[in-house]
Amino acid sequence: MTKKYQTTTSEANTLAVPEQVSVAMEEIAADMREGLLALAVGAGLQVMVQLMEADVSAVCGPRGKHDPDRTATRHGTEAGSVTLGGRRVPVRRPRVRASEGAGEVPVPAYELFNSTELLGKLAMEKMLGGLSTRRYPVGLEPVGEQVTASSSSTSKSAISRKFVAMTEHALGDLLGMDLTRLDLVAIMIDGVHFADHLCVVALGIDIDGTKHPLALVEGSTENTTLVRGLLVGLRERGLDVTKPILAVLDGAKALTAAVNEVFDAPVIGRCQLHKLRNVRDHLPEKMRGPVAKQMRAAYHAGSALEAQALLEALLEALAKELDKTHPGAAGSLREGLHETLTVLRLDLPPTLARTLRSTNAIESMISICRDHARNVKRWRDGQMALRWCAAGMVEASSQFRRVNGHLHLPALRAALERHVAAQPVGADCNTQDVSAA
Repeated sequence: MTKKYQTTTSEANTLAVPEQVSVAMEEIAADMREGLLALAVGAGLQVMVQLMEADVSAVCGPRGKHDPDRTATRHGTEAGSVTLGGRRVPVRRPRVRASEGAGEVPVPAYELFNSTELLGKLAMEKMLGGLSTRRYPVGLEPVGEQVTASSSSTSKSAISRKFVAMTEHALGDLLGMDLTRLDLVAIMIDGVHFADHLCVVALGIDIDGTKHPLALVEGSTENTTLVRGLLVGLRERGLDVTKPILAVLDGAKALTAAVNEVFDAPVIGRCQLHKLRNVRDHLPEKMRGPVAKQMRAAYHAGSALEAQALLEALLEALAKELDKTHPGAAGSLREGLHETLTVLRLDLPPTLARTLRSTNAIESMISICRDHARNVKRWRDGQMALRWCAAGMVEASSQFRRVNGHLHLPALRAALERHVAAQPVGADCNTQDVSAA
């Protein structure tokens, strides 16, 4: 007996291949010479055609067969386009009309592939990554010469329009975000310059240690009115301003005044790194190193309450030493001295104290905003600065990690509550030493 089962099985498998698949393989054979990606794109486009035909058959019934239960009829095809790899590619889209004359019936598969949202997101990602509108096509993946030649929406103006639309959306989402359920224990406020435009941004840290971009406003300077408007906007969006909160600021008086006006019980913490830089700027080169070393030693003296008096005495002594030789440096050191010691007075664990002794968290977000906008050569107006800044803040938030020492944030909340409770009724929460608590 001759064994023919292998041949028979092979022949059966060959005959079982659907005709449309064989035709598709013939049509995409040319793409194989351009690489696997071009081959996959060619196959994917044909799969999309089959998916659209399946959607049409679902409502119109099989082609060429009468179906009395059908709810729609085929109405030919027309020119359409789909999003593919950051570009628009022309296709023939099927048309379907309702049987009772109710008009056009959408084809779900085409509606899905026709969406421009992915195209806008990709354009935004490319431009935030440093790719200019002129060089946008260079950053796209190769999809085959035939598809590339017929594609569109890759011109400078088209990409610019998509980027503007996406950044406006990012700005709207950021400024419209509901803050009702946000439980903040700390807030940081700082400014970032884009040419002649200043954007003041706010970053919040919740009780779990998660960082949240909160809002931004545009102006010429960090004045009290500008910052007050930013903070009032947070309150109107549902942020609870009645709980004690630590506000870590760079030392600008306008920021402190606005925070004290809007929040019921703020505790101001001055950024120690900003204070170091301010004092250094008033000193000659030969004195900057030794003075900075003494200040760092004072700021890192520890967080125990019994060390507070020694720390203040050390800084005051340093200020007096500079009175005669460099009064500007002495004055800079004295100004806001009490607020630079806030984190130490709260007696926080070292890991959390290291996070909150400076505005590094918000400056890290700001540096990402600057980096993404480095290729912009001409800033047309303040709205453009807001859009770019908002897009950078949203991009930065995707890279955020919880702050170091986040497990100790409940201890911060308790320390803030003790501090506020120790103040006389109507007194400023930042005028009395917390060690009294």
